[in-house]
Amino acid sequence: MEENRVVALRQKGAIDDPLTDILRTGARRLIAQAVEAEFETFLASNAELVLSDGRRRVVRHGHDPVRAIQTGIGPVEVQKPKARDRAASGARIRFTSNILPKWARRTKSLDALLPVLYLRGISAGDFQEALSALLGKDAPNLSSAVIARLKSQWEDEYRQWQRRDLSARQYGYVWADGVYLQARMEPQAECMLVLIGATPEGKKELIGFQTGMRESAQSWKELLVDLKARGLAVAPQAAIGDGALGFWKALDEAFPTTRHQRCWLHKTLNVLDKLPKSMQPNAHKDLREIWLSPNRGAAEAAMTTFAEKYAPKYDKAVECLIKDRQTLLMFFDLPADHWDHLRTSNPIESVFATVRHRTIRMKGALSQDTARLMVFKLVMAASRTWRRLQGQNQLPKVVNGIKFKDGIEAVAEIKSAA
Repeated sequence: MEENRVVALRQKGAIDDPLTDILRTGARRLIAQAVEAEFETFLASNAELVLSDGRRRVVRHGHDPVRAIQTGIGPVEVQKPKARDRAASGARIRFTSNILPKWARRTKSLDALLPVLYLRGISAGDFQEALSALLGKDAPNLSSAVIARLKSQWEDEYRQWQRRDLSARQYGYVWADGVYLQARMEPQAECMLVLIGATPEGKKELIGFQTGMRESAQSWKELLVDLKARGLAVAPQAAIGDGALGFWKALDEAFPTTRHQRCWLHKTLNVLDKLPKSMQPNAHKDLREIWLSPNRGAAEAAMTTFAEKYAPKYDKAVECLIKDRQTLLMFFDLPADHWDHLRTSNPIESVFATVRHRTIRMKGALSQDTARLMVFKLVMAASRTWRRLQGQNQLPKVVNGIKFKDGIEAVAEIKSAA
């Protein structure tokens, strides 16, 4: 027999990675073992079903064809066992794997990764090239055509989410903001209205998300009225947002009992804009002393000091601060553990920092529809890692309308005095 002397040449762009090959082999074996255990449990649960001749009704019947699942370590080939129902009539008993759904071609982590990559500046047509180094050359199920199909699925998810029932939901606080994204194919930027709420358990979740023409009172009213129509009957105790008058007017009409808390981040920027740059560092420290005060009295004293210091020359900066005195200091009437969360609309700002990066990097999304779906998927993915509110035991008290003064429960204060 002649010796085979054919040497395989290294392909251009190929990466030799024995470690990844080992990981894929191990993953394939673990998946096979897990699915086999799941299948054995299925057979055991139907072992008592027998035919008239005593034979088992549900038995093993080979395997489905081998298919590749795209994972974070590249494609992994998997195979699912099949079951056969020997009954001649009646409803068929079939085996459905929770580990390997019938039509799955990607892990859920990759589905969550795609909108994030898009918002990070990678266009849909570049996904294949961008992920080839991580997932292997010609990674399946990530082509531009697949992305287009995913966008259609995301549209369905968004519509279902917009129609969900809210009758069982209740929120102690809500954060509101409007984000502008300029699309390349649209004549003007469309505003995305975002509403995030805090549940009695301290968990933050997305309540409302829709596009509107600017942050107008009418656009915000449409969003709030839609939430009430779907069952959100209990008014939040407090709302946090910037100085956009449209939201506050719509809030007073939809939930008149909800208290207003202006965002200190936006207010600080607005005040500093009315001061020369040379004075902004010192002014910023003075403003921090106000909202970091231990109680309302100290905050009002610090605000008075600020006014006396800057009013002689910069009356517009002082007026910008003083006019919203009450709504800036409202957080003192709520639990002290929540103050860090209530002084700013940062829960929304931090999420949309990535969105703004993507639109600047790519000079705007292709269309408003694309931007809306991608942003929705990004926010839903980010919501899984949102930090819970501190002082979770205080939130049910807030929801029930218990009064607080300077961060301390008023009832407890009365008892101690007695």
